[in-house]
Amino acid sequence: METKSSHMLLAGDIGGTKTLLGLFDPGPPRPRPIAVRTFATLDYDGLPTMIADFLAKEDRNHVSSDAITSACFGAAGPVIGGSAALTNVPWRVDGHLVADRFGFRRVLVINDLQAMAYGVPQLTPSELHPLQPGQAADGGNIALIAAGTGLGEALIHNIDGRLIPSPSEGGHADFAARTEREIALLRDLTERYGRADVEHVVSGHGLVNIHRMTHRSGSSGCAAGIDLEGADAPAAISTAALEHRCDCCVETLDLFIEAYGSEAGNLALRSVATGGVFVGGGIAPKILPAISNGAFIRAFRGKPPLEALLSSMPVHVILNAQVGLLGAAAYAASS
Repeated sequence: METKSSHMLLAGDIGGTKTLLGLFDPGPPRPRPIAVRTFATLDYDGLPTMIADFLAKEDRNHVSSDAITSACFGAAGPVIGGSAALTNVPWRVDGHLVADRFGFRRVLVINDLQAMAYGVPQLTPSELHPLQPGQAADGGNIALIAAGTGLGEALIHNIDGRLIPSPSEGGHADFAARTEREIALLRDLTERYGRADVEHVVSGHGLVNIHRMTHRSGSSGCAAGIDLEGADAPAAISTAALEHRCDCCVETLDLFIEAYGSEAGNLALRSVATGGVFVGGGIAPKILPAISNGAFIRAFRGKPPLEALLSSMPVHVILNAQVGLLGAAAYAASS
């Protein structure tokens, strides 16, 4: 437990699988966590119930919720009029309802990748793993892509020296197949879903989708014996691949990484991300050996005639698992 503050922020990073809630001292140089807890999102019927649980415990720890001056929540879905319907969870996050329930003077709801984007400038070098050194251009835009339960994307525009994050629903854009194997995957996804979006490939569920295709065309079943209906199936697939326990799982992870790198390159081109590209989300740090072996960056760069431009962009994996929560706190502190 950190030292108590008389002026605190409540921040939240609301995802399809888990939600982080935290109390923060506003800083500077960056918001400092006082108390942070992780919740299984679907264990609760909505955000107010979860907040009540969190604050009740902190009150028992003698951290008074009366000191909270503002709150900000990053939500995994499009935000319209101060509320968001989560894409992969049957929740609506409504800032007005939270303010009325708890008496907070100001409650902000922003897209979860927009919140993560506010956290990017707060990161230190030790919280980043380089995939490509590049050379960040002064005044350049920044791109952020993050695969976890779903796929999030955000742009960070550099406007007269100010970094302005902008949300995106680019994860639901169409999947662009590049190779014969990816075309086979595209056909499989189109048959299954009616269309193939990027999130059907580059996400935890995407690993499951790719696994189905690679094992259907394989000579036998999954050598690792993975139950695709289990909640831990994506992690089990990547672990089996990293440990070389199943050739088809290895191919699954290879296809995933190349598609991830290619989509990161697409986003870098759309934003002209000469200030750098950041890879967030829960998956990349867990498969760091595989994502660092060159396949991701080859797919990222492989977009003639602009390979030189893409090769000049720094690319980093974000190691701080709480960057979205940090960004929500940073936005609350600055608004």
